[in-house]
Amino acid sequence: MHIVPVIDLMHGQVVSAVRGERHAYRPVVSPLVAGSDPCDVARALLARCLPHRLLYVADLDAIQGNRPQHGALAALLAALPDVTLWLDAGFTGPTAAHALRNALGPDGSRVQPVYGSESLADATSLAADPEAILSLDCRRAQPMDRAGCWQQPACWPGTVIVMTLDRVGGRGGPDLATFERLRALAPGRRWIGAGGVRNAADLAAAAAAGADAWLVATALHEGTLV
Repeated sequence: MHIVPVIDLMHGQVVSAVRGERHAYRPVVSPLVAGSDPCDVARALLARCLPHRLLYVADLDAIQGNRPQHGALAALLAALPDVTLWLDAGFTGPTAAHALRNALGPDGSRVQPVYGSESLADATSLAADPEAILSLDCRRAQPMDRAGCWQQPACWPGTVIVMTLDRVGGRGGPDLATFERLRALAPGRRWIGAGGVRNAADLAAAAAAGADAWLVATALHEGTLV
């Protein structure tokens, strides 16, 4: 099963995401790298996931309704010329995603939009983006779902992330019950989990539940996956 490294960006720095409590996020402190510069942290995490060249980026400024962090995103793309970014920047739909990719210039072609259910305005709009990734977001067992995405599996694209925010950085194990329930509603997709993986045993359990990949940050920083 693939491990997809994750960085969460806030005010131009990588922050430690813990249980979705965004007001409490602080710059990351990691044994892998000095400081919280996005390019340095990304390189360190990717080095632990070779040969895969994929990085998940959450632009928390944009997700919370502020302007996307164009400078930090452009710097990441320039520093990582062989890497594709899965980017959640609070996209309300494909028009917003297309505008951001254009603003990033030629390197924007290496950005694959992630549409979070907490931000997406209309689930049916995903059909307009052949590269769409849908993140089904929840917290404390409650869907974060302004457009009713969770109730429209026919609209789900070919790649779906199950994002349990209160498991992120919480060292409590993955939410496999929610993952398996949603996966059963739409077989034939590529299913990605997010949140809670602590060690190799968790990864094995996620693979057994049908996960094709899992988004990971804390366990990579702490070196607990081996």
